[in-house]
Amino acid sequence: MAQQQPIFVLPEGTQRLLGRDAQRTNILAGKVLAETVRTTLGPKGMDKMLVDNLGDIVVTNDGVTILKEMDIEHPAAKMLVEVAKTQEDEVGDGTTTAVIIAGELLKQSEDLLDMDIHPTIIAMGYRQAAEKAQEILDEIAISDIDTEMLEKVAMTAMTGKGTEKAREPLAEIVVKAVEQVADNGEVDTDHIKIEKKEGAVVEDTKLVQGVIIDKERVHQGMPSEIKDAKIAILNSALEVKETEVDAEIRITDPNQMQAFIEQEEQMLKDMVSKISDAGANVLFCQKGIDDLAQHYLAKEGILAVRRVKKSDIEKLSKATGATIVSNVEDLTSDDLGNAGSVTEKKVSGENMIFVENCSEPKAVTILVRGSTKHVADEIKRAIEDAIGVVAATVEDGQVVAGGGAPEVAIAKRLKDYAESISGREQLAVNAFAESLEVVPKTLAENAGIDSIDSLVDLRAAHEKSTTMGLNVFNGEVTDMKEAGVIEPKRVKKQAIQSASEAAEMILRIDDVISSSGSGDDAAAAAAAQQQMGGMPGMM
Repeated sequence: MAQQQPIFVLPEGTQRLLGRDAQRTNILAGKVLAETVRTTLGPKGMDKMLVDNLGDIVVTNDGVTILKEMDIEHPAAKMLVEVAKTQEDEVGDGTTTAVIIAGELLKQSEDLLDMDIHPTIIAMGYRQAAEKAQEILDEIAISDIDTEMLEKVAMTAMTGKGTEKAREPLAEIVVKAVEQVADNGEVDTDHIKIEKKEGAVVEDTKLVQGVIIDKERVHQGMPSEIKDAKIAILNSALEVKETEVDAEIRITDPNQMQAFIEQEEQMLKDMVSKISDAGANVLFCQKGIDDLAQHYLAKEGILAVRRVKKSDIEKLSKATGATIVSNVEDLTSDDLGNAGSVTEKKVSGENMIFVENCSEPKAVTILVRGSTKHVADEIKRAIEDAIGVVAATVEDGQVVAGGGAPEVAIAKRLKDYAESISGREQLAVNAFAESLEVVPKTLAENAGIDSIDSLVDLRAAHEKSTTMGLNVFNGEVTDMKEAGVIEPKRVKKQAIQSASEAAEMILRIDDVISSSGSGDDAAAAAAAQQQMGGMPGMM
């Protein structure tokens, strides 16, 4: 009998996982990823050291930073990385919480799949539970928000992120910065610039009512400090424009050459005069400034900075009230912004321009200091998280207690809700409730406390109050609202929502088809298949 030829529907070398194998592999990838970041959760969480292929080091316990720096290959694991990125973009904190809840939802679903419950049923149960969880979250949220509460929110976000000894002054700085740029209850965190410089202690971190530009003045003859600054902002070059098309200028007499040069000089002089006549004594330019123009600016006593980033130009406009002008000819005194002082200062061996003491600036800068580059980087990440959560609290006006309190409260209510559901979805809702309890369990484990005892104590305490959480420093169940451990409602809302949706999506996958490239890989796979007795291929 003639040997049957393998039939390839998909390209040779394509790998395929079907049914339960696909589900198990995806669930395993999710669990492994969650286990990786799990040890970083909470005030007693540990850090990870990540080394890239160039040998650069990142030391952090920020969930999203860890996941971004890791070179993740598995497609299901990449979906969980997206959960962390979304959490970071939406709220700025709670990335680790979101990933470990997603990992636990997948882990719980494994037991349900073993009980022959269809993945679609599990996904439907999870969706119902997630919707109910959001309702419960609304009910247990706290609404009386003041500056002190905002500082507690900031401190909670920074706890365990290398800022311990200075978290109170840092929280104060973050809250002031957010309140300064808030506009009718809306906060654009892009208007809070963070500049970091190593070489000083964390306590030297300060808030500048204005903008710090990581540049220096263009000419040494310019003043290094100007009080009561009148600031012009130009987003075009201070140079003689070249013609748009290729042009040739024929000069037949040396005098014409001299006249041509003098004409260019006069044009630059006129530009500088225009700036000076408008009353400006500081110029920030997004493009270049001609060498001769620099000389004339210095003669007029104007401090000028060139090639300022577009984002910094916009922040300068917000902070000083200056109008961004495209053509120097259009500049008038009405376009100028004001600042108490513009100074060039040396920070950690580099010159920077400080635009300070602006009145009611809508853009501010936090100058982050740390003893080394890695310390400064981690403090910057902690401050970014704190800015995110304070901004979310200002916008929403709602917070919840921390320390695992909301997760236990939601889990308790979800278990009651599950009893009202008929059908197999009830088991999925119960599994969802147990998955949420992974947060207090992990907090306890990371602090070296017995997680089962802690969970039992928490459940008992929640019979009386929904703000009872785990104090990881003494291992006792404490009222988190009284202890000042507060988180924005949005952090929990987003974490539960995105974790649930990612888990549902992964559960519904029953076939993973991955092309393993072309050429040698495909040829090797085809050869291996031939050696296995030439079974008819369904690839």
